[in-house]
Amino acid sequence: MAYFPALKAGFIWDDDSHLTQNPCIIGPLGLKDIWTSSQAVYYPLVLTSFWLLEKFVGLNPLPYHVFNVLMHAGAAILLWRVLRQLNVRGAWLGAALWALHPVIVQSAAWITELKNTQSGLFYLLSILFFLKADSANKASQERRWLFGLSLLFFAMAITSKSATVMLPVVLGLCLWWRSGRLRWRDFALLAPFLFISAAASGWTIWEQKFHSGALGAEWAQTWPQRLAIAGWDIWFYLGKLVWPSPLIFIYPRWKIDSTPLTAFLPLLAAVLGLFFLWWKRNGPLRPVFFAAAYFVASLFPLLGFFNVYFFRYSFVSDHFQYLASMGPLALAASGVVTLLSGTQPYILWGIAAGDDGRYRRDAFGKVRAWLQPAVCGALLLTLGVLTWRQSTTYSDVGTVWRTTIARNPACGLAHLNLGVMLKEQGRKPEAEAQYREALKIQPDYAEALNALGVCRAEDGQIDEAIANFTASLNSKPNYAPASYNLGKAFVAEGKVDEAMKSYEAALRMWPEYAEAHNSLAVLLSQSGRLDEAVRHFNEALRLKPKSAEAHNNFGVVLAEQEHFDEAIQQLREALRLDRACMPAYITLGRVLIRLGRQEEAVEDLKAALRVKPDYAEAKRQLRELGVRVPE
Repeated sequence: MAYFPALKAGFIWDDDSHLTQNPCIIGPLGLKDIWTSSQAVYYPLVLTSFWLLEKFVGLNPLPYHVFNVLMHAGAAILLWRVLRQLNVRGAWLGAALWALHPVIVQSAAWITELKNTQSGLFYLLSILFFLKADSANKASQERRWLFGLSLLFFAMAITSKSATVMLPVVLGLCLWWRSGRLRWRDFALLAPFLFISAAASGWTIWEQKFHSGALGAEWAQTWPQRLAIAGWDIWFYLGKLVWPSPLIFIYPRWKIDSTPLTAFLPLLAAVLGLFFLWWKRNGPLRPVFFAAAYFVASLFPLLGFFNVYFFRYSFVSDHFQYLASMGPLALAASGVVTLLSGTQPYILWGIAAGDDGRYRRDAFGKVRAWLQPAVCGALLLTLGVLTWRQSTTYSDVGTVWRTTIARNPACGLAHLNLGVMLKEQGRKPEAEAQYREALKIQPDYAEALNALGVCRAEDGQIDEAIANFTASLNSKPNYAPASYNLGKAFVAEGKVDEAMKSYEAALRMWPEYAEAHNSLAVLLSQSGRLDEAVRHFNEALRLKPKSAEAHNNFGVVLAEQEHFDEAIQQLREALRLDRACMPAYITLGRVLIRLGRQEEAVEDLKAALRVKPDYAEAKRQLRELGVRVPE
């Protein structure tokens, strides 16, 4: 019920690159490429889930949202079982608090963050089977099977999201929690987990830098700055668990000045706090140390010590603490249950000090029978309502960006993406206003400069468009869309050589840019370089087989080479994909006339008029064939 608003949501932000426009999911690539190419980035098991879902339900967002929420629900049940294995008091409440806490909404309501919910499910399965194995007979076959399953689920977790690399540390904490110490044989048990973790960590660091693009000024923090950011991160995340308001899709990006020593106070407080808890680890504060150590260890990959692409927008995000939040919430639940079931908590209720002790205990016993379910129920109901309300902010992409702007007006990304949405709706003046707002916040914002340039080009203001595209490339030299759009602007000015250089540059930046292959192929064909054009058309259609424009352009080139049968095939495919691809009707008509198939040509040209009754070129061709058509 709490997540019901999210089930009605659509796709948002980078759901397109991960799912709706991912060539591994809907394009020419597939399951093999997910596991063997860089297309899968570093979470191939999540893309495998998307691939399977797309085969059964297409791109209807509802099943994806249902699947994501069910994954989270399954993870919550497993958390309860893990806490039971660790003999944590109030295990059911700890799992319920985590299941319904509003800080989790970003992970469960955002389809892309299936990375979190799926990895969380396998992460908890790995812990559960590891703990069962640790409890099994030391030399039994069952123990070996349980350890094997734990290792398998860890591999599944880490191929769903690499943030689970800290699992070996968590398993070590669990062993310490059970026995009070770690022995050498424990490290032997953890060795295969550590090996997988180290390999995945190295790969992820490389992936973020050289594939995701986490390089440049946005990630050029000094080590003092990174240490200061880490301290702020820890307390920020803990604060959001205690008081989850406001929750923002993109939080403001901190500007950390590491010059004053006060910048390091949060980190110092965290380190001293952990040291104090370690010192008192064998006393009443033992659970607090366990929860705090788990929390910090789980957050470690995302505290700013390593470059993460998302840090371009903010150093913190709700979905970063999906796993880490389990520790503090389980501790809070344990505290609540302990308090409500204590031996002498009646003092809290102001029972007269002169009353008989036995009477007081009996009186509280009657109160306690309903007090615990009432307090826990009220707590969960409150969290459920907050989660339901937060879920509504993910109802559609427009709501996501408008809510983000309302809570973080200086978020240039939100202004840019709201502008993109408005432009797709045909509201170009409003879109341009959002682009300009983004540029007020960040004058060298490459994506906003490119988007504004597209608007200028559409309005025929080519010089201004070229200036915008050039500025975009100066800000972000490897930004392929700006280079591609610059090529289109040069075409509009008749500068073919400059346009070809821009398209070629875009393809060097992004070799799988289907639109750039298509546009370059058109220019190559016009320059008489037909063999090169055919090669680029084939590549464009390999990458984007459902592009009606590419099929049409390829058909035109094949017709010019007098490969008429192949041309007809390409042109008919263009019309199958898009009945409103009007140039395809004209080229198809000419080819059919050339082949002496006038009747077919007439039928296709009449079909063009059914789509666009005032299409002058179709009327002209029909008249040349002796067919009477209305003026």
